[in-house]
Amino acid sequence: MTHYSRVRPGSVHASEVKSGIRLTIIDSRQKRDFPGAGAKKNGGREGFPRLAAVCWAGGQPETPTRDSSLGVMKFAMTASYHLSRCGTIENRSFVTFSRIAGTSRAHAPPVLVSVRFFLAILRMGTASFSLLRMLADGGLHSGERLGRALGLSRSGLWNLIRRIEASGLRVLKVRGRGYRLAEALDLFELDALAAGLKKISPELCIEVLDECPSTNTVLAERAAAGAPHGTVLACEYQSAGRGRRGHSWVSAVGGSVAFSILWRFPRGAGALGGLSLAAAVGAAKALERLGTQGVAVKWPNDLYCEGRKLGGILIESSGAIVGPSAAIVGVGINVRLGAHARDRIGVPATDIASHCEATPSRTTVLVAALESIAGVLARFSREGFAPFREEWLQRHAWTGRRVALSQAGRRVAEGKVVGVAEDGALMLASVGGIERFHIGELSLRPE
Repeated sequence: MTHYSRVRPGSVHASEVKSGIRLTIIDSRQKRDFPGAGAKKNGGREGFPRLAAVCWAGGQPETPTRDSSLGVMKFAMTASYHLSRCGTIENRSFVTFSRIAGTSRAHAPPVLVSVRFFLAILRMGTASFSLLRMLADGGLHSGERLGRALGLSRSGLWNLIRRIEASGLRVLKVRGRGYRLAEALDLFELDALAAGLKKISPELCIEVLDECPSTNTVLAERAAAGAPHGTVLACEYQSAGRGRRGHSWVSAVGGSVAFSILWRFPRGAGALGGLSLAAAVGAAKALERLGTQGVAVKWPNDLYCEGRKLGGILIESSGAIVGPSAAIVGVGINVRLGAHARDRIGVPATDIASHCEATPSRTTVLVAALESIAGVLARFSREGFAPFREEWLQRHAWTGRRVALSQAGRRVAEGKVVGVAEDGALMLASVGGIERFHIGELSLRPE
């Protein structure tokens, strides 16, 4: 039975029905609802009639067709983009575009347009992940069968393969037999993830996206809209991951773990000093329990192993100085990096696979990190950074080393690292005495 909801113009609404189908209605009755969705004059008439868009997941509609109307195409692209940012486009998702009765071109037939076609212009796209899931086992798969399953022509399938290769994965073509990945792909196992979370905390509720610009960015938007405490957002691939101070964070498809946790605190944002340091301790302990030895931390938010970057923490907080506050705790961990990802990172990097006899799956890493960090956040909420300070000091890779500290690209201090204060501030011993810094970037200096 079809289930849907009418919503106000320009808004997005998603609901779960018993069959597990997610259905979204976009009712665009105003030209300003979506960027680029303005009316196009055509012979004195509006060539862009009012449209309704329906998105659902899990079903396989009839073969997509395309309307020649530029207005429909522009609307499709922008609607697809906004739906994907809201996390409502899932695997095997399509958008149906049909004109609402009473418009100037209501007699025209409904238009069924594959979301994959439009997302291809914007990012790797849902279709690419549908194909990746088919190829993930590393076995050979017939091109004809792949194309039929995805509703794509031979050229359409080849375009998807090129997009996958652009992400750093190698797809091998065996003449007369089909395609396969050069190496099997480690994607999240949702059943195992759900089972693992049940053992951790009833506070956590997770959603896994195929792709998003940044889990911190998307979760921050949801937090502003009222997402509950303990919401976790993970994704297979971040197309625009972020680090501190505007730095980018490079993710490898099937080779990194990226997730964010929304945690609400009873105290104000002024009491969250040292949160990134405490979270880093939690992440380091989780990785060591999985067999990664010698995990160190570097002020203020990095995970290191044998002098190379293994992961990082990004904290973004909101709220008043006193009173309730909230923080998005973003975590990125390198599990298995290929040459393509290492080249893009731009700093000496390492991964779990380089320091473990048996590399754990990304699902195992995610569950272990969530369990450890959630415990840290719960304790931090009660006691602050103080109970984590001593362990952080023991793990700090550059304690006693001579460093330069820069802010906004300008060197502001130089000295020897002597520790951190109870609020997480770095303590440097310089010619002027002990100085404290709450923000900045460190680099090693000659002894």
